[in-house]
Amino acid sequence: MTVSPPAASARDDAFRRLFAGRIVVLDGAMGSMIQGYGLQESDFRGEKFAAHPQDLKGNNDLLCLTRPDVIEGIHRAYFDAGADLVETNTFSSTSIAMADYRCEPWVRDMNLAAVACARRAAEAAEKATPGRRCFVAGAIGPLNRTLSMSPDVNRPEYRAVTWEQVVGAYTEQLEALLDGGVDALLVETIFDTLNAKAALFAIAEVQERRGPAARVPVLVSVTITDASGRTLSGQTINAFYHSVAHAQPFSVGINCALGGEAMRPYVEELSRIAGCYVSCYPNAGLPNAFGGYDETPEDMARVLGDFARQGWVNLVGGCCGSTPAHIAAIAAAVRGVAPRPIPPARRALRLSGLEPLEIT
Repeated sequence: MTVSPPAASARDDAFRRLFAGRIVVLDGAMGSMIQGYGLQESDFRGEKFAAHPQDLKGNNDLLCLTRPDVIEGIHRAYFDAGADLVETNTFSSTSIAMADYRCEPWVRDMNLAAVACARRAAEAAEKATPGRRCFVAGAIGPLNRTLSMSPDVNRPEYRAVTWEQVVGAYTEQLEALLDGGVDALLVETIFDTLNAKAALFAIAEVQERRGPAARVPVLVSVTITDASGRTLSGQTINAFYHSVAHAQPFSVGINCALGGEAMRPYVEELSRIAGCYVSCYPNAGLPNAFGGYDETPEDMARVLGDFARQGWVNLVGGCCGSTPAHIAAIAAAVRGVAPRPIPPARRALRLSGLEPLEIT
């Protein structure tokens, strides 16, 4: 499958100008939107996977190949709601994650198809409103295996995956996303910093090998798992930032796991220390007893609008449970609010383990 993306340099300039000029709006959840279609096993299989030896229902990324109309329709709904930037439906589109469905051979095709779905939606939105610019970020998920923690409590030294395997899986995904023509790369929902560092290492290697055309902005987003204020692998938000700052991300931020109000102290802290743009795209609250999300569009807009007025954010959107209605309300809440200025750099030696260490 081949894709001919538009000229990269013009898109890159427009992308950077957008962030320099105002608060940018990201899309919302993909998974909960897909659930609303009530798709069955036959939808996930299509003709291409009719004889696949394993159940495929729930493999949402595969829908880019078997039901591209659904995925493109979701992207269009988010652009119609006011999103400037949508994520490709590639959260799990790596050989490691796809091993659960025995779909490793189709990883490249899935990523290319996902970019094509998002790009068609972006072009349709731009055509509907002349002068508007709409962008596509290649979504890179955290994987279902971790480099920092053992899955076996009786073998703390054991790892289910190696650094080389993780870098290789991310490299395969990155090559396809860049070939498809994404405007940015989004390493998101990070719960294990070492997995994220493997993704950032793969990005640096691919960019070095492919040259200037591959140097798209890299957005990084971590998830704080509970009220402890730490990632699942134990780092504070400050320590996490120290761990990834060397990669010079275009933006760093927080998504998933918590609702916006619970993210408040961590977004404030990140806005104080980050030498790049800051993003926040929370869940629509915490899951209720039925697995749903209770925060209304007005609830999310109120919290993120306040973050914007406090001068903490440059990019806002929604994660699990959010819908186009949520994104429309968020977009309205931040419209006309000045984006967070990037603070001047302070020279210091910054180190991190689970806690940060700064030597001034």
